[in-house]
Amino acid sequence: MWRSLLTVACLIAACSFSAAQASPPELIYFNGTIYTGKGFAADRPETVEAIAVGGGKVLAAGSTKQITRLAGPKTRLVDLNGGNSYSYIFPGFNDAHTHLGSAGRTKITLDLTGVKSLAEMLKRTQAYAASLSAGHWVTGGNWDHTLWAEKVLPTRQDLDKVTGGHPAFLDRIDGHIAVVNSAALKAAGITSSTKPPAGGAIDLDANGEPTGIVRESAQGLVRKVIPPPSAAERRMADQLAIADAVAHGVTSAQDFSDWEDFLVFEQLEKEGKLDLRVSEWLPFRAPLEDLKRMQAHHDAHDPMLHTGMLKGYMDGSLGSRTAAMKAPFADDPANSGLPQYTQDELNKMAVERSQAGFQLGFHAIGDRATAMALEAFSQPGVSTRARNRVEHAQVVDAADIPRFAKLGVIASMQPNHLLTDMNWAEDRLGAERATYSYAWKAFLDAGVPLAFGTDYPVEPITPFRGLYAAVTRMNEAGTKTYFAANKLTRGQALYAYTQGSAYAEFAEKRKGKLTPGYDADFVVVDRDLYKVDAPALLKTRVIATFVGGREVFPVQK
Repeated sequence: MWRSLLTVACLIAACSFSAAQASPPELIYFNGTIYTGKGFAADRPETVEAIAVGGGKVLAAGSTKQITRLAGPKTRLVDLNGGNSYSYIFPGFNDAHTHLGSAGRTKITLDLTGVKSLAEMLKRTQAYAASLSAGHWVTGGNWDHTLWAEKVLPTRQDLDKVTGGHPAFLDRIDGHIAVVNSAALKAAGITSSTKPPAGGAIDLDANGEPTGIVRESAQGLVRKVIPPPSAAERRMADQLAIADAVAHGVTSAQDFSDWEDFLVFEQLEKEGKLDLRVSEWLPFRAPLEDLKRMQAHHDAHDPMLHTGMLKGYMDGSLGSRTAAMKAPFADDPANSGLPQYTQDELNKMAVERSQAGFQLGFHAIGDRATAMALEAFSQPGVSTRARNRVEHAQVVDAADIPRFAKLGVIASMQPNHLLTDMNWAEDRLGAERATYSYAWKAFLDAGVPLAFGTDYPVEPITPFRGLYAAVTRMNEAGTKTYFAANKLTRGQALYAYTQGSAYAEFAEKRKGKLTPGYDADFVVVDRDLYKVDAPALLKTRVIATFVGGREVFPVQK
């Protein structure tokens, strides 16, 4: 195969070539505009008219005349300018931060995404609870009280009115707080005298009784008594999440789900049904021997599925006011968030795990959390070549941005968060701190590698919404701008979502481009993502998605 690749590469370079020397491609797309990914970072993108695919790889890229003459009798030829439409091809999107397991379970439990009021939340919850058999838990969530006019957190008493005696656990959209009802508190043994675990909190009302809100690690007190999904439910949920990803042009995901979800992905791969490349993260807090065992469980070089970095949580979220801040929230002066580690504990664990050969990635929303992550990365014994990462990096002290570059740390960010957060982020932070929030361009200007993702299901999996946010820093209505100085160019945003995210998982030599020898992971869309007006990005339609040269969307029957 590699001999064929070299021969085809020579053809494109105008070398002499005999078609009989190479196996014909399985697929050729021609007569279109195909972005190879070259030149994205410099905003000088390369386009070709045609690509040839075979053996899961891009075999050739060039003009329609050059590439179509490689076709054999069984080659599938697709005219991008056929019929009444014109299609465009881009490298497949590599989402650098997902939670496929929880996304899938949202689809088979109570989904409260986008509810506009407490009343709507309770109405949906009541209908769902009425459908359950006796003793079954009401689970799900994705509610966001910042969308409500009253912006008041729900309580256990609210849920008690509509859950019909079923225990209920419904997490907020960011996953950092949840509301539970009285039956769930009882099942978990939580009372007014329960001490929350380190890094967590149990909200109490004026009478000292639990309100039903559990924050960060305190959620674990309830989660541990919730019956897990059945094997069939988990598989169904995971497949729904994967189908959602590929339907939106995502061909790779760097994912943090339960180990049981990884085993589902593994089984799907064995059956030839894994339609998405997955690099599965492992929990930073797990004992080192357990981490080594999980890492050894599956071939680390499997291009479809393998374990990747260790994911740790430094803090919570801005929306929940649990992000760890250097100074209190502007709209909550008594609160500076909930750090999940002491610095000494974090440093020790980081050194131990880095020396065992693991890449480290720390969730950090607040500026204090990011500073703690950087301090851990700066410890002697923590590799500066491991491409360690800060996940989110939403609020960063300006003085800490150069430290990313010095330590070789990647800023793994999700531009679409800005579309949700910009309505209240400045109120949380104050104008001065807000200047260095969601600071994509400031990172690039400092020489910090960017990797883009969505944090699915916290935000929708679609990359086009993230591209829009990155290049406009405007709300979806186009009526409000958030610190426009940190906008990116179209090429910079596309690079971060393809090659930047590939670099973050040590895969930049095999995916993120459509050039000979690279994985044939690409998306066919109905518009030129590079040239259309920014608002049109939000309406992008995916026509087809290919992973390893196999069409995974639409589903082939």
